[in-house]
Amino acid sequence: MNASVTQDLSLLYLISGASLPVQLVMLVLLLVSLLSWWFIFRKLFVIRNAIKKTDEFEDYFWRGTDLNALYQRASSSRQSSGSMERIFAAGFHEYSKHPPKKSDVKTVIESTRRAMQATYQREMDRLESYLSFLATVGSVSPYIGLLGTVWGIMNSFRSLSNVAQATIAHVAPGIAEALIATAMGLFAAIPAVIAYNRFASDAEQLATRFESFMEELTNVLQRRS
Repeated sequence: MNASVTQDLSLLYLISGASLPVQLVMLVLLLVSLLSWWFIFRKLFVIRNAIKKTDEFEDYFWRGTDLNALYQRASSSRQSSGSMERIFAAGFHEYSKHPPKKSDVKTVIESTRRAMQATYQREMDRLESYLSFLATVGSVSPYIGLLGTVWGIMNSFRSLSNVAQATIAHVAPGIAEALIATAMGLFAAIPAVIAYNRFASDAEQLATRFESFMEELTNVLQRRS
């Protein structure tokens, strides 16, 4: 009897013997979990690379390098450049197209600021991509798991209607498969929530650095004009 109950409560047996709705819930949670882990590792690389390239460009910029030389460097390596470098290139390109005169310095600077702002927005969209998916996984997965839990428990109690005397052996498999659905929901949600909070914080810090750099570059260009 003990061996039979132990075998019936093995993880593989419970999943394979679960009702179709519970199996569908488990399958959805498994796919969602795998997809969220893919995005987590992808965003981890993107965010780390963005921070590294931002540090490198800021260090290079504040060494006092000539802006024209810096622009040539940024333009020649656009594919491998970082977000801040692309923001600088967009702003300085716009600034260079209109050699400022004293009468239109304000217009040129404003045009430069708009060019940097547009590139800034594109870069932030790229850095924040898929974060909404991780947030959705973190908030919805427990409820999907709960759906499987409720269905499994309902099946357990429904099976008791055909049994003269209920024992733990009758209800244990159904309750166990229900709890597996809950566990899978949490397994999908917890890493997604942690990753979302970390990446959102990193993206916000980068956004602050980009905005500060745009203001500083604007001041440099104004003095240059």
